[in-house]
Amino acid sequence: MSEITSSQMVFKNYKTYTYNFAGRPLVLETGKMAGLANGSVLVRYGDTAVLCCATASPRPRDGIDFLPLSVDYDERMYAAGKIPGGYLKREGKPSEKAILTARVIDRPIRPLFPKDLRNDVALTLTVMSVDLNCSPEIAAMIGASTALAISDIPWNGPIGGVYMGLVDGKLVVNPTEKEQAESDLQLTVAATMEKVVMIEAGANEVDDDTMYNAIMVAHEEIRSLLCFINTVIQEVGKPKFEYPSCELDHEMFDEIFEHVEKDLMFALDTDDKSVRDERIKPIYDDIVNTFSEKYPDLPNQMEELLYKLQKKIVRRWLLVDKKRVDGRTMHQIRPLSAEVGVLPRVHGSGLFTRGQTQVLTAATLGTLSEAQSLDGIDNETEKRYMHHYNMPGFSTGEAKAVRSPGRREIGHGALAERSLIPVLPSVEEFPYAIRLVSDVVSSNGSTSQGSVCGSTLALMDAGVPIKAPVAGISCGLITAEDGSWTTMIDIQGLEDFYGDMDFKVAGTHKGITSIQMDLKIDGLTPEIIKAALEETHKGRDYIIDEVLLKAIPAPRPEVSKYAPKMTTMHIDPDKIREVIGKGGSVIQKICADTNAKIDIDDDGTIRIAAVNTEQAEAAQAAIAAIVFEPEVGAVYTGKVTGIKEFGCFVEYAPGKEGMVHISRIAPHRIEKVEDVLKLGDVVRVKYMGLDKKGRMDFSIKDAQ
Repeated sequence: MSEITSSQMVFKNYKTYTYNFAGRPLVLETGKMAGLANGSVLVRYGDTAVLCCATASPRPRDGIDFLPLSVDYDERMYAAGKIPGGYLKREGKPSEKAILTARVIDRPIRPLFPKDLRNDVALTLTVMSVDLNCSPEIAAMIGASTALAISDIPWNGPIGGVYMGLVDGKLVVNPTEKEQAESDLQLTVAATMEKVVMIEAGANEVDDDTMYNAIMVAHEEIRSLLCFINTVIQEVGKPKFEYPSCELDHEMFDEIFEHVEKDLMFALDTDDKSVRDERIKPIYDDIVNTFSEKYPDLPNQMEELLYKLQKKIVRRWLLVDKKRVDGRTMHQIRPLSAEVGVLPRVHGSGLFTRGQTQVLTAATLGTLSEAQSLDGIDNETEKRYMHHYNMPGFSTGEAKAVRSPGRREIGHGALAERSLIPVLPSVEEFPYAIRLVSDVVSSNGSTSQGSVCGSTLALMDAGVPIKAPVAGISCGLITAEDGSWTTMIDIQGLEDFYGDMDFKVAGTHKGITSIQMDLKIDGLTPEIIKAALEETHKGRDYIIDEVLLKAIPAPRPEVSKYAPKMTTMHIDPDKIREVIGKGGSVIQKICADTNAKIDIDDDGTIRIAAVNTEQAEAAQAAIAAIVFEPEVGAVYTGKVTGIKEFGCFVEYAPGKEGMVHISRIAPHRIEKVEDVLKLGDVVRVKYMGLDKKGRMDFSIKDAQ
């Protein structure tokens, strides 16, 4: 009989590297897991653990003119010791937070790939353990950078990332969970050793100088982190693989550019996107008819070719001539308009137009029970304010069917949501769930910031007492090979497509509430960041004063007549059971009788929603009657509801009865109660307290 044996696996290439990152250990492990990926690293930050794997296809994908990069941030519920909700009890599609994290990691990584690489590249970042004091998002960004850098995939990294907070006026690197809850700033920065490559921020009206200083502090921390990552790369990094360049033939490009230059300049020289598109169609046909025979692969390269032809002209105009396609100066905003009350039956609506970009936002107010439930790996279980963004095909003149929201739509909605959170009233001030829907009805650049402006209008039209109006605007950038650069305010579609930066900033007069920066180059210098902050501050101040506040100077004093009317009251928590009743019978009857919706918190807070104020007040009165407790010595007016030989019963409060003994009915002795009282009589009674048997004792004679 043969003997079965097993051999012990030995991880010959297993290495660990440790770094003190903001006072907590950051450990990078290589050579143990995911050995078949092009590059992999297990990142441990405190008790957070994220497995980061980078893979690439061996050959380019045919027929594309872009880098097919995918970044997936994969949250495992076991990481937080949770079982997923729902019927299947397994992870399904990624949460919105996971999608947003993937976008934040994608943005700084993508510009650092070679422009002519067409191999599929996939980054899979799996969160396996969560320590909320050690951000899994930052761990994943560091892991993605390291996995790519040590792999054989061509990439010009590494990058590093940190999370910045502002607690009690002091900047904090990678704040703990407690510090994050107290922070006025939620800032994520990614950078190379030389430049900042990504900024994502939410803030409670933080001023420009503080924001700039936070970005600079973050960059210094990242430089130290990158020194550590570079030691890992030097030890275990692989040589980068060779790949066939998919760059356009330079001779072909130059020949075609010379042929169409004048016609293309004329086509682009308009502020109307539809006119521009019509002018370009015959140029497209001319190129195909004239050059297809000489360049047989031209039909497959037309999209990329046309993109680069237009890009060359637009960039030359901006850099050399300081000319914009719509005739504006570099610091001029497109024509603006704003309206409120556009949709008569919704709770609030605002239409914001900037050039050919137009966003219609509708506000809906609901009860707090309609807040969104969340099932994720952090401690956030619900959110009261929801912002959704839609960009249908007709907004860009495209004939395509409506689809469910993609990552872009989710990202733009979240950015607008983050922009407005700092100015929303507290739940105590305004006990409503709030949903905003921004529908882009025309798109020619910066629709996310148009959504911010439209949302301010909709909130004010809905009667939401926001602390201050919020406006959003974008700043663009064009850089030259000699290092010179030019910024421009309020970029439209072409300037976004062919420029180097989309620096989106939203805020109030007082300060910034959000930032999102998209780059196509290898990073920004401090000077460019400072210029962008100054430019966008001037822009949002102008929009607030000259557009938003002229459309609606202040939030409406009352919510729409179509919105639910909310009333809040507080009761003794020990009385909650009485209000609910056995099997919910009492509260269900109140809801049925008054047509109101009632939510009760464990602390005794009760929120009542009804179609009109009268129904809300009726529900409140019914609850007040249930929990009412008379005070000893107080006098109440009531109605006689029952007569017995030993006394009478008086309804001293709605639904509340007390007994008056026959001896306490009159100042003199009476033989029968009926000699003095009859059913329905209105009398004044004084509460005497509890009798010897613990019963409530009332008196008519002592109330006189």
